[in-house]
Amino acid sequence: MNWEVILWTCVTIAVLLVIVALVVSIMSARNMRKSRERMAQLQSEIKVGASIMFAGGLYGKIVKIKDDLIDVEVSKGVVIQISRYSIQTAE
Repeated sequence: MNWEVILWTCVTIAVLLVIVALVVSIMSARNMRKSRERMAQLQSEIKVGASIMFAGGLYGKIVKIKDDLIDVEVSKGVVIQISRYSIQTAE
């Protein structure tokens, strides 16, 4: 067997794996940055009367905002208090 060929094949495969790992990490970092920007925009646009959806899929309407706590009416007469960071979408 030619050990030199085996060695260079292993080096080539290692270099290709490093390149693929770099591409995946760059794409992941870009997606995370976009997600953070979208959530920051969502948090800044929250206002009383907006219809929202929680991360768990529960819908409601914002009744009152106090710092990080938000009172949400999920059904007629049923108001719950949640963290503003549990909101996934707002309209």
